[in-house]
Amino acid sequence: MDCSRLLSTFRAPIFLRLVAVLALVPAQRSSAQVLERLFYYVDREDSYQSLVRNIDQISVLGPQVYTVDSLGIVFGELDSRVLTLAKAHHVKVMPLVVNEGFNGPALRSLLADTAARGRATRSLVELCQRNAYWGIQFDIENVNIQDRDLLSAWYRATADALHRAGCTLSIAVVHRTEETAGETGYHRFLQESWRAGYDLAALAQAGDFISLMTYSQNTRRTPPGPVAGIDWMRENIDYFLKYVPREKLSLGIPTYGDHWFTRWDPTLPERARSWSETVDWAWGSGLAERHGATMQWDSVARVPYAYYSNGGVYEWVFLENARSFREKMELARSYHLRGFSVWVLGPEDPAVWDYLKTQPKP
Repeated sequence: MDCSRLLSTFRAPIFLRLVAVLALVPAQRSSAQVLERLFYYVDREDSYQSLVRNIDQISVLGPQVYTVDSLGIVFGELDSRVLTLAKAHHVKVMPLVVNEGFNGPALRSLLADTAARGRATRSLVELCQRNAYWGIQFDIENVNIQDRDLLSAWYRATADALHRAGCTLSIAVVHRTEETAGETGYHRFLQESWRAGYDLAALAQAGDFISLMTYSQNTRRTPPGPVAGIDWMRENIDYFLKYVPREKLSLGIPTYGDHWFTRWDPTLPERARSWSETVDWAWGSGLAERHGATMQWDSVARVPYAYYSNGGVYEWVFLENARSFREKMELARSYHLRGFSVWVLGPEDPAVWDYLKTQPKP
């Protein structure tokens, strides 16, 4: 600090002294922090129509269009209309590469084969350069805990190659709230095949950012519950920030909901099971209305939900709407994260876009 400058402030009028002192205090981030807006796209009509209507509210587009098989062969194609639209509106394009069928044994074969990994990396670099993509995102799932280091090695080599080509690399990582597996056999299954296969520190160091998949908290494998409860999302962020710099972390936000019901299944002795299906906002809220139920607000999970009787058996819907989206976006802002990654264009409450139009855009 310049001492002569500091002494001169004490001789100035009180107002000027206050201004000088405040100038020495580090500026705090504004509540209107600008967040990077990554929206995922799938090759489906509702996704395409949402993209066309709302392209100006998106800063990064993540089309899920490329697949890699056990031999490292990358295949797939992005709709030329999507790429043309994104470039015309100056939206960055970062396609996803997905391991085929999220098949565990096939992925293990790919990761164990250095030639296959190299083949995949070269293909991704070529695709990025040929199409002038901003970058590529890995959506590699069902990673066995034993293949953790192999995934990191492949990701690091791909990051180096893409960076040399002037492209970026990110990765979508499944949710995790603690170092240990958890309480039940279900948690053990998640730990072995879905969560512990990611070395968060290594991935954060090698790539440009991580999209934290803070959704699918509850699924068809679980009892009814929110797709992404706010407290659970906060626990995920707290865990990831132990390993990932906040400027490299993008918060996953779902737009879809789930409908739990009883499903006929002749393969079981009981001939039926509890099941869930993915629903969009319009269909999910319509189910509640059809059965005379009122959408309620879960004050803990901070999501809309409803339950109703269908032939004497209760069904549940847990959804996402503009209000829950706003709270999740504010969660990302409160942690000063890089931005948010939304799965997916198409099923959202249309009022989400009205809210986004009121917020600063990158």
